[in-house]
Amino acid sequence: MTAGAIPAAAQLILPAPAKLNLMLHILGRRADGYHELQTLFQFLEHGDELGFALRADGEIRLHSEIAGVAHDDNLIVRAARQLQQQSGCALGADIWLDKRLPMGGGIGGGSSDAATTLLGLNHLWQLDWNEERLAALGLSLGADVPVFVRGRAAFAEGVGEKLTPVTLDEPWFLVAIPQVLVSTAEVFSDPELTRDTPPIKVRSLLEGGGHNDCQPVVQKRYPEVRNALILLNKFVPTRLTGTGACVFGSFPNKDDADKVARQLPATLPSFVAQGRNVSMLHRKLETLVGK
Repeated sequence: MTAGAIPAAAQLILPAPAKLNLMLHILGRRADGYHELQTLFQFLEHGDELGFALRADGEIRLHSEIAGVAHDDNLIVRAARQLQQQSGCALGADIWLDKRLPMGGGIGGGSSDAATTLLGLNHLWQLDWNEERLAALGLSLGADVPVFVRGRAAFAEGVGEKLTPVTLDEPWFLVAIPQVLVSTAEVFSDPELTRDTPPIKVRSLLEGGGHNDCQPVVQKRYPEVRNALILLNKFVPTRLTGTGACVFGSFPNKDDADKVARQLPATLPSFVAQGRNVSMLHRKLETLVGK
């Protein structure tokens, strides 16, 4: 079965929301090869969807195939197995994925799927792990996973794991998806990447400002991204999210965003979604508490 609609067999269906990096500053390179970052995350009211059902035999089975990703390498499967091992849970799960977010887009598809898996199975298996434990496990799967586990807009530092919750405006975003896969590793190893942006405080950031240090490198290496930025900039100030490939602009309302989206060519897919400070995953989980 390929990624698609969630079947009726699923006992629990949860969203895996997209995110935007509203800015991304690179402060320096660490001895371990990772980079010191400052970034601002906000969630989108748009994402993948996952379905879960209990298995008594301890098997973890993802029934949705992702092209080019082996079953056991998928972050969803890895997240489920790590939670199973670390909790000592004897139960397993059938998992289905309705894939709506692009891979390699910089809007968190794989990381968000992994976080939804951790939170979903924590609920389904009745493990009663707190956010702290789940976020720590999530960090071993990827630097962005903890922000999805915590589910609140945040200013992130370190490699992205030190999170300070923030309250931001919740505008509407138009997100365009250039048809290219950006290699994060290539971007971060590019000799032209700026690695000495001075650190800033959350307060000054919230007053406006910030940029994406990866954007000049990405638009130079990937003409598809450069062309999307040029096109969208004709309508609204546009920025790259993370290392891309997705680019975005913000609008005060849905109608204005939709109006611009209708003017984009068919060769540049896009979607419109509202920015949210509490992820739709966490709002859904809150409705399940006590059930």
